[in-house]
Amino acid sequence: MGHSLQAKYGLKRVINASGRMSILGVSAPTDSVMDAMKQGGQRYVEIAELVNKSGEYIIQLLGSESAVVVNSASSGIALSVAAIVTAGDPRLSLRLHQEPILKNEIIMLKGHNVQYGAPVETMIFLGGGRVVEVGYANEGRKEHIDQAIGEHTAAILYVKSHHTVQKNMISVEEAWEVAQRRGVPLIVDAAAEEDLRKYIQFSDLAIYSGSKAIEGPTSGIVAGKKKYVEWLQVQLHGIGRSMKVGKETIFGLLQALEEYQDKADNSEREKQTLEALQPLGGLPGVSVRIVQDEAGRSIFRGRVQIDSSVAGVDAKKVNDQLREGVIAVYTRDYGVNQGYFDIDPRSLQGDDMQVIVRRIHEIVGGKPE
Repeated sequence: MGHSLQAKYGLKRVINASGRMSILGVSAPTDSVMDAMKQGGQRYVEIAELVNKSGEYIIQLLGSESAVVVNSASSGIALSVAAIVTAGDPRLSLRLHQEPILKNEIIMLKGHNVQYGAPVETMIFLGGGRVVEVGYANEGRKEHIDQAIGEHTAAILYVKSHHTVQKNMISVEEAWEVAQRRGVPLIVDAAAEEDLRKYIQFSDLAIYSGSKAIEGPTSGIVAGKKKYVEWLQVQLHGIGRSMKVGKETIFGLLQALEEYQDKADNSEREKQTLEALQPLGGLPGVSVRIVQDEAGRSIFRGRVQIDSSVAGVDAKKVNDQLREGVIAVYTRDYGVNQGYFDIDPRSLQGDDMQVIVRRIHEIVGGKPE
């Protein structure tokens, strides 16, 4: 098929050097995952039974009491909040936002209230919660959470992500200690995390994206304590109806999870791939080094640093031109204002790396496109 499908609808070829980003469609599932989606999608099944059986399959792998497949990690946040503020009351769940809920405060560290494509707080409000930010943008401590707990507290939300502030923030284990001691449910948003079993141990509900580390179809998983997952399932007949997950997606996700169990660690091979960036260091004002992921995952990226006074062009401009070319090259561009962008090797395909190197040569070396 190649790029003919893109051409059919007038879409650009895209090179994804940014990692698992929703704006580009997150990940590229394997043929076997796509086959499971095809087979699952072309047959009829009792959805209620599929929801239960898929949950049972997931808990074998994750070691949680219960689990449910949702359509994204974002809806996982909204549904988890709705579950806890309504305590699974069917009437309240159907009349969410119509009936007043007194116990609706969701405590979150200020440094965790991030924008990941949508703000975390928007999902909390969608679920009928009210955000109570605690701590500071550069400091989140146990006592900040502890002191904010009161009669209106419904839950604590801990966001484990590269988007959040990393320095001076308590660990998920410490947040769990406070939650347990005070008897308040803890929701952990671990959307892109690779260690699926870890966050189950330190939360009442843990939320994962099905399409990031797991590389399944667009989907999410909420796993945790049986009571809370049951409350969440009540929401599927309320706001969750607009976040419905299709049968083909559930079958694809289960297949991806099965493959994820014995996924090879490709980090060494990915580091090798990044060596192809080294010649760029010969360009004036450009240096290249390998860096590890901010959130500590075993993900390595090539950091292209550009000294604009020597190169005659700054990192932001180079990044913009990469993205706006005939072939759209998306880098991991959080650091462009500090003079660098990162090349994430995980999603590169075919001759992507050669194209990236060639384009940077053209842009910085001043060679015509």
